[in-house]
Amino acid sequence: MKQEKDTSTGRFEESFHDDVFLKALTEDSVLSTKEVAKEVGCSYNLAYRRLRELAEEGRLEGKIIGNSYAWWI
Repeated sequence: MKQEKDTSTGRFEESFHDDVFLKALTEDSVLSTKEVAKEVGCSYNLAYRRLRELAEEGRLEGKIIGNSYAWWI
């Protein structure tokens, strides 16, 4: 993990490799954004952004269930 400055907010955020998000979503598991953030050790907002990017790349799937997102491989 390293810290990078978010130019839009001016805040520093830790950067996490994609693999830590994918590892949290092991085969046969479905996790909420909050659960992934807790597993990875990052903020909810960071987890949501990264998971959404990974889904757009086709590396995982996501769906709104109720008022939260569920993610799986």
